[in-house]
Amino acid sequence: MKKYFRRTWVEINLDALKHNYEAIESRLSPGCEIMAVVKADAYGHGVENSVKEFSACGCRRFAVSNLEEAYQVRSVNADCSILILGYTPPEYAESLAVNNISQAVFDSEYAARLSEYAQKSGVQVSIHIKVDTGMSRLGFVYHDDMEDSAAVDEIADACRLPALYPEGIFTHFASADEENGRVFTTLQYTLFTNLIKALEFEGISFPLHHCCNSAATVLYPEMHMNLVRPGIILYGLMPSDFLNGEIELQPALKMKTVVSMVKTIPAGTPVSYGRTYSSEKDIKIATVPIGYADGYMRSLSGNAQMKIGDTLVPVVGRICMDQCMLDVSEIEDISEGATVTVFDSKPSSPLSVAVLAQKASTINYELICGINKRVPRVYRRQKEIEAIADYMK
Repeated sequence: MKKYFRRTWVEINLDALKHNYEAIESRLSPGCEIMAVVKADAYGHGVENSVKEFSACGCRRFAVSNLEEAYQVRSVNADCSILILGYTPPEYAESLAVNNISQAVFDSEYAARLSEYAQKSGVQVSIHIKVDTGMSRLGFVYHDDMEDSAAVDEIADACRLPALYPEGIFTHFASADEENGRVFTTLQYTLFTNLIKALEFEGISFPLHHCCNSAATVLYPEMHMNLVRPGIILYGLMPSDFLNGEIELQPALKMKTVVSMVKTIPAGTPVSYGRTYSSEKDIKIATVPIGYADGYMRSLSGNAQMKIGDTLVPVVGRICMDQCMLDVSEIEDISEGATVTVFDSKPSSPLSVAVLAQKASTINYELICGINKRVPRVYRRQKEIEAIADYMK
């Protein structure tokens, strides 16, 4: 059996990743393919093994946030297409080209500088034009067909710059995951398609068009175009509760820890920093080696549970950087080394990432992306350990 440090760890179900990829693929419109978003260490699931799994499923395209993440993907898959969605300093144009990495271009100045450095290096960089149709983040601004018509010429000029190859054009939906988001999402899509048509009139076309994030991939098949960018749904989680039941997914991630010490404290004894909690009676306390430095958010203090065996036990007192305490009075036989479930992969569980995110007043994205690199990832297929990612070695 493969070894890993049994302090606090994450278990990733590779069968679930495969199921989710295939479930998404089965929903695609004809001629559309998946660009798997694996930024932020594959949303905390570990980029190396996630890319391997999605590649085995037939995925040929991946999206990341930055150049360092692109290098990670390239080290796993030598032949896939990679798109950097965020900023890369233009002076890295040669590295982009040599590693066959496409770069998002979001304004005229950036396009000119990227072109300049690419020419100096004697390379050609593939680019995807990023259009801001309402997210107001990165992108050539195109919020109105009339008021922002100058964007057509700006984008056309950027695409004609030497040493740049306009491979794709994309936008990002701001509210596709909201119950009342259809009208604004449709507006964004209409603006995007109008812009594409205007550019074609100017002689500018792109092999790849994409706008659908996870929510839009599920809800708006008419907007699939020829590429979609699912992120969180690849890992079995919904971008919002509004989408529950729209597609059958399997959460892939569990988080576990162990009991490091058990002791009984008398009534009135304060627990942890600030003495915000004191026992009303004699209770049995188990200390577990997980805290906010591992990704177990401090905002869950006194507002969450963990599970030992089949018994749910409350977190008491403030969560510390590396440890927290549980009231295990209901468990008769418990000792050092006992396994504790922190995050459960069952969507109906009170320990699901969705439920805990609500208790922490955040979103499931933040919870899983916040899992620290000192937490090893253990990959299972049909319950057998297939790989271990230990970032501390």
